[in-house]
Amino acid sequence: MTASNPVGENTVNTVLGPIAASDLGVTAVHEALLSVLPGAQYAPDISLDRPEIFEALATKLRAFKAAGGSSIVDSTGMFHGRDLPLYEALAKATGVNIIASTGQGPEELLGGYFLTPQTNPPTPWPAEKFADLFAQEVTGGMVHPRLERRATAGLITTTGTAAGLTDTDESLFRGAAKAAAETGAAVSIRYGADALAELELVLEEVSADRVLVGGLDRRDAPAVEIARRGAYVGIDHVGINEDEDLLDDAARADLVLELVAAGLTERIILSANAIGVAKAVAPNEVPFAQVISEFIPELKRRGLSGEDAQTILVDNPRTLLTVR
Repeated sequence: MTASNPVGENTVNTVLGPIAASDLGVTAVHEALLSVLPGAQYAPDISLDRPEIFEALATKLRAFKAAGGSSIVDSTGMFHGRDLPLYEALAKATGVNIIASTGQGPEELLGGYFLTPQTNPPTPWPAEKFADLFAQEVTGGMVHPRLERRATAGLITTTGTAAGLTDTDESLFRGAAKAAAETGAAVSIRYGADALAELELVLEEVSADRVLVGGLDRRDAPAVEIARRGAYVGIDHVGINEDEDLLDDAARADLVLELVAAGLTERIILSANAIGVAKAVAPNEVPFAQVISEFIPELKRRGLSGEDAQTILVDNPRTLLTVR
């Protein structure tokens, strides 16, 4: 793992500094290391024993590396447990490149400051303010509360309200897209109710090849249509097979092979939405290596070529995460 800033090369922002994009290797793009429901860190019944959390995450990251993984994106954004000193220590101890993210959402999980009306008459935070907030974390370093800015964010991520975007969600989506256009980082949106309409909103600010639409293994999600618009398709609940709102792995495999057959392999991003340590949120204890160790071998048994597997596991994440 390289922590220096490569000169003259395309780079990806990690918690230990920029690395050459060519060093990224097999990458899990949508996972969570430490996921904490905002506010739970102050609850007397929630334990946040840092040595215990470190050991649990280090064990899981070493298993990921042993399975062939090289890099992992913590997609929790700003206030859902992101712990930069912890992630720096984990990267050094395990040799796994850790990319942290900026961003917020959905509205119901925003802190009061970000919901406070900024105008008279009251309106949500404007997209430009969210854009500035996120862009500073990409270019100037992520905020470590009350102390300092640390490493720069490698991805801008936001989530929409499941029932449909609120006005604040729309401002968040536009702000995240504006920040992506300004900084050259990619933006990941986890859509609320209408993936195509929400993608179109984002595309008013940034080009499709800088956008990952997550959650497209939800039942009836328009994954093929999203890929044909030029955005990346996040099939990111691999290993979850008993959720009535999601495809199971057999249907996920069908979807991947459909995208490959349609010539859309270069738009596929696979992840497990795994959570290393969960606090006051529903756990997802699927291993970080689930895609590598279980799902890709099954796809190969069903005819996926080694070249296409390389594209999905290495090339697509590298292209998405490279700062342009």
